[in-house]
Amino acid sequence: MNVDMKVLEALTIDRDIPLDRLITAIEIAVKTAYNEMEGAKPFAHAKLDRITGEIKIVVPVFGPDGEKIDEIVDEPAGFSRIASSTARKIIKEKMRESKDLEIVGEFSASVGDIVSGVIQQGRDQKMVYIDLGRVEGKIPPHEQVPGEIYNHGDRIKCFVVDVKQGQKGPEVLLSRSHPALVKQLFALEVPEIRDRVVEIMGIAREAGHRTKIAVRAHRAGVSPKGALIGPMGARARAVMDELHGEKIDIVDWSDEPAVYVGNALAPARVSKVEVVNADTRSAKVIVPDYQLSLAIGKDGQNARLAARLTGWRIDIHSDGAAPADTPEVS
Repeated sequence: MNVDMKVLEALTIDRDIPLDRLITAIEIAVKTAYNEMEGAKPFAHAKLDRITGEIKIVVPVFGPDGEKIDEIVDEPAGFSRIASSTARKIIKEKMRESKDLEIVGEFSASVGDIVSGVIQQGRDQKMVYIDLGRVEGKIPPHEQVPGEIYNHGDRIKCFVVDVKQGQKGPEVLLSRSHPALVKQLFALEVPEIRDRVVEIMGIAREAGHRTKIAVRAHRAGVSPKGALIGPMGARARAVMDELHGEKIDIVDWSDEPAVYVGNALAPARVSKVEVVNADTRSAKVIVPDYQLSLAIGKDGQNARLAARLTGWRIDIHSDGAAPADTPEVS
């Protein structure tokens, strides 16, 4: 059985595969196939001639003292057909592996970024499959947004969590619930972020419900909140539409903990913030009585997200309530 070496060399150049590595893989596979044949001789090995492309089984001949004195070629019936099919199989596998590695390398550069694709129906109803063009991505259940509906054929933006080479090809892990998805969506909509005039300093998210983002400006006269909101609220609305109406609070970041904690409780208005213990990062917040429920939020969500955003334990009180009547959120 002969392999066309010119074609093989062209394939290795095109796919950037070392020729010697491919030849070795073919020889190992052919030897394995030979060993499974009836009458296979011990110590035999396959050899592919680099010039002619001929594949043959070489069996060493040993002398009385155990030293190799010669070698013969074994040609069992049917070997040529088996060697041919084995070589073709290995070449296809190596070409596919090379293509897969190319795709993995391409999409690895997108880890931490956003990709756009089309939702596909798959065998696993719990898994959402996304056609990304050259490869199919997956959104596992824990990266999906509760209540979000994924209809076949809809175009969707996802955050790339990980890319790796799996047993069946490249695997691209996507997320719709990752907090960084919101950050990257704003980066697409807000030129000031791309130009590093405005920076997102922190983000806290309960996917499908609410997100809080802290922003700052690096240039005097630029409103960071205004940059994210956009003219007539267009930029923030575009992000919210992509997230199917998820509420987004954009607040000003500050290096003063009391100011930052007060800002983070927006949309509630805060009367006073007192740093109780800087070491344990605990703060006491006073709000007007009519703002207490807004500051805490439904099921404590607003206070919880504010605490997560700032990294501070927040003890909220109304200006007419006793300290024991109000919760501390961390």
